Amino acid sequence: MIYVAYGSNLNKAQMAMRCPKAECLGPWTLDGWRLVFRGVADIVQDNALCHVGLWRITDECEQALDRYEGFPTLYRKHYFGPEQGEPMMAYVMNSDAVSMPPSGYLDSIAEGYDDFGLPKSFLGEALDWTLANQRGEGYLSKRYR
Repeated sequence: MIYVAYGSNLNKAQMAMRCPKAECLGPWTLDGWRLVFRGVADIVQDNALCHVGLWRITDECEQALDRYEGFPTLYRKHYFGPEQGEPMMAYVMNSDAVSMPPSGYLDSIAEGYDDFGLPKSFLGEALDWTLANQRGEGYLSKRYR
């Protein structure tokens, strides 16, 4: 399975702890999607581009990610067509709240952007969009409270 990462799972050090068998495949761009924050990262369909990292994961990795992402309560799975010759999967939030992320969480994503060589300007755009569209209370992970 190819896993599409856009938040803290871009961070290679964190992914090594969560999914030591995951293989980094490199950067990718999702056309028609936007990175937003609901306290934590999410992607939504929109007339935008979303820079992501791709990982080849095992069934064991997927189970670990299911636990980490709070599947199916917090996040659901979204499947993309065979963009790279096989289906790809991303976690998409079940909430529609929009709120800024905590700084420690954002720092881990910024490190992931560096790990994948992604342009941080898109991270800034996601923060600007989130600030302009804040509504409701987003999810705040216990590790960042």
